[in-house]
Amino acid sequence: MSIQWFPGHMAAARKEAAEQMENIDVVIEVLDARLPQASSNPMVESLRKFRQRPCLKVLNKTDLADPQATAAWAAWYDAQEGVTAYPMTTKKPSDVNRIPDLCKSLAPHRGVPTKPLRIMIMGIPNVGKSTLMNALLKKRVAKVGDEPAVTKTQQRLYLDKFTVLVDTPGMLWPKIAMESDGMMLAASHAVGTNAVIEEEVAEFLGTLLLERYPQLLTERYGMKTEGLDGVGVIEGVAARRGFRMRGGDFDYEKAAHVLLQDYRQGALGRISLETPQSRAEALERHRIEMEEKARIAEEKAARKAEEAARGKRGT
Repeated sequence: MSIQWFPGHMAAARKEAAEQMENIDVVIEVLDARLPQASSNPMVESLRKFRQRPCLKVLNKTDLADPQATAAWAAWYDAQEGVTAYPMTTKKPSDVNRIPDLCKSLAPHRGVPTKPLRIMIMGIPNVGKSTLMNALLKKRVAKVGDEPAVTKTQQRLYLDKFTVLVDTPGMLWPKIAMESDGMMLAASHAVGTNAVIEEEVAEFLGTLLLERYPQLLTERYGMKTEGLDGVGVIEGVAARRGFRMRGGDFDYEKAAHVLLQDYRQGALGRISLETPQSRAEALERHRIEMEEKARIAEEKAARKAEEAARGKRGT
């Protein structure tokens, strides 16, 4: 399953963000700490780099992520020019309260009466942008929900007399290149449910958990993981929870939903779906796959051209 989800309001949001970027000093990109790079919108990178704007990469939901993976990601982002990584959770007011000073350090010439600091908050759906906005302002100004694409319009609000916040709708990008990225985004509920087949997403998650966190599956569901695959994980959840249909077959759909919910809510434990190393490996596999597809396409085009030439000679 190739996951793509780009509703019309996202295209409008991208256009508006591009227009506003010229008048922004610092970009806050909110990422899901469990899948930082998969949840990083390449359109955000291109927009801010075009205007040469510094970026605070907020690795949100660290309470749900593997702390070792989060530390590796923070170092990876800090090594990039114009980027500061900030692992945090909006559940801790002390974490939220540090953000204004971090932004001011990225644009020290702003934040004074004659030059207010202008901050744009960006990110994909359901990474916690609206929750962060509300926490920064200490009041409810942005609608929050456990569904992607709750925010659909841009907001401009004052954090204090010298700091302006611009909140943007969650934006994905028109084409998700790597299938694994789409699956990670779907597993983490950043993609609308109408764009995914939940059982396939759960199979992907189950396979990944078997590779990296088999002990958490055993602890949560009491299953032996040796010899299992993604399908077996879901069947194990069904067996453990007694999810049966008439006739005695496992209720596969219900078990898949429970596995995804347990991951999303942190009931399985602290899990990261990617690390800098696994990301590099995935990119290399994707590069090889694309080169192979291009080679096959070239050979196919050459054969067609040769057949067409033979046909002309024959006539």
